[in-house]
Amino acid sequence: MSIEVNGRIVETDNEGFLLEPDDWDHAVAEVLAEQENINMTDNHWQIVKLVREHYEYSQCVPEARILLRTLAKNIGKENATRRYLYQLFPYGYGQQACKIAGTRKPLKLMLDV
Repeated sequence: MSIEVNGRIVETDNEGFLLEPDDWDHAVAEVLAEQENINMTDNHWQIVKLVREHYEYSQCVPEARILLRTLAKNIGKENATRRYLYQLFPYGYGQQACKIAGTRKPLKLMLDV
């Protein structure tokens, strides 16, 4: 499968995750978010940015608990909850936020548990 972004073809797997994370950029994220029916806000971008930074550093997706710990430092403990993640990404952090951040499909989509 593939998506077209600004005249270029970006390859995805059968679930829409990028096959090559290096193909990711802001425009690709917008297309992926649109496919997920997510209107990206600053809050969405904050999560995507954190996932992307972690992925670029470690080549793996951060577990939700690690992401929540980072969010607690950045936005306060009261807002850094699983409920908050599900409000932004209703089909799950692993299934939607990681996809929009341009990571490969996490081996454990149980990141949300």
